[in-house]
Amino acid sequence: MNDRTLLALLCGAVVGGAVLLLIVAIRGTEPREETPSVFRRGNAESRKNLIRFGVGIGVGLIVLVVTRWLVLAVALGLLAAMADRFFGGTGEERRAIERLDALATWTEALRDTIAGAVGLEQAIPATAVNAAPAIKPGLNLLVDRLRIREPLPSALMRFADDLNDPSADLIVAALVLNARLRGPGLREVLSALADSAREELDVRRKVAAERRSTRRSVQVVVAITLIMAASLVLFNPTYMQPYTSFIGQVVLAVVIALYALGLIWLRRLAKIEVPERFLIRSDNAQRGNRSGDQRMEVVGG
Repeated sequence: MNDRTLLALLCGAVVGGAVLLLIVAIRGTEPREETPSVFRRGNAESRKNLIRFGVGIGVGLIVLVVTRWLVLAVALGLLAAMADRFFGGTGEERRAIERLDALATWTEALRDTIAGAVGLEQAIPATAVNAAPAIKPGLNLLVDRLRIREPLPSALMRFADDLNDPSADLIVAALVLNARLRGPGLREVLSALADSAREELDVRRKVAAERRSTRRSVQVVVAITLIMAASLVLFNPTYMQPYTSFIGQVVLAVVIALYALGLIWLRRLAKIEVPERFLIRSDNAQRGNRSGDQRMEVVGG
């Protein structure tokens, strides 16, 4: 690919991006909540995204300088920026399992504490002291809200939002109903929920062990493909000569797109589908919470 063709491709990409931004500006976007600053302390996820973005740009520029192939540079830059999305997932899955294990243990502790004729408002702070690290920050926030005299149903609903886990919604829903109705049988309900959480935990662990092989297969396929492609580009440029033309770049873009679809499909096979949450607060309930009205609404997700 000569300099004129490369410049034309770059100009086309810039014009396409400008047209896309113009369409977005004309159509408008829905207002979103204020996003915390990337440089604010404790915003680890935003910093990770910034690092991924920088790594992707760096890899893309290096590939563009070495090969002068714009399509390959964009593809490898995106792959480098989204490497953890394609080849990761084990950390998120492990955290979900740890959170479910912590929820089951906390539910059992809450059940045993309530058995000593202790009210729910006193049992929650007592069990939060020895809670597992996976749910301890959310429990500490729940205890703090109870200390400032926030009604228990409202504090529990916000606790469910902090955990953001469908399994936690089952437990919190039972606690919210008991906090509103003050009826008997909470111990039996918590026992059943703890047993259900333990069974779900066993299933998740088995599925996670089986899907490790799928993830490993994806990593091996990608590694072999990248090694073969790099070897051909560096050590056999004559074989890759047809891709230097404009038509060759178009063909390469099609090949990379098909390869990306295969990667996405393999990634979906290795991902555990988690059901949606059903215990959410409506907009009216959230506005009422800000104005002092603590009514909560359960909406089916």
